[in-house]
Amino acid sequence: MRIKEERESRMAGNLTTLCYIEQGNAYLMLHRVKKQQDINKDKWIGIGGHFQEGESPEECLLREVREETGLTLTDYRLRGVITFVTDAWQPEYMFLYTAEGFTGTMGDCDEGDLEWVPKEKVTQLPIWEGDKIFFRLLTERQDFFSLKLRYEGNALAEAVLDGKERLV
Repeated sequence: MRIKEERESRMAGNLTTLCYIEQGNAYLMLHRVKKQQDINKDKWIGIGGHFQEGESPEECLLREVREETGLTLTDYRLRGVITFVTDAWQPEYMFLYTAEGFTGTMGDCDEGDLEWVPKEKVTQLPIWEGDKIFFRLLTERQDFFSLKLRYEGNALAEAVLDGKERLV
């Protein structure tokens, strides 16, 4: 029984959500500068995090956004699933969302600094190379997509869209 529980715990730790909250022509971005041991240290990312046991992707999304920003999403959409494979950690499966509606007042985040960034400037920030691909897909496509990103260290080595189109 213990082996099954450990396996399920590891798998739950590899399921994540990420959301780009939109307001006008800007995304709410998180500059990860507050945690010392952080794979995203000094990078700019969206809002999200790891699933808790038994959560659906939507429950995880709503909880993480509320915890990290103080906002409650009212209008959001699942845009894609991103598979991360790397030589540095276990595979991760991320549910990628965009959101246009929210209520509440934005507060401080204990993981970094929150800032509204104009969409056209996001790719100029220190972000992961793979993130540039899904920003492009969010702009160009309205349909759901699947993107596999393979990293060697911090370098993007391969990107495959919908299981067939090699982008990198």
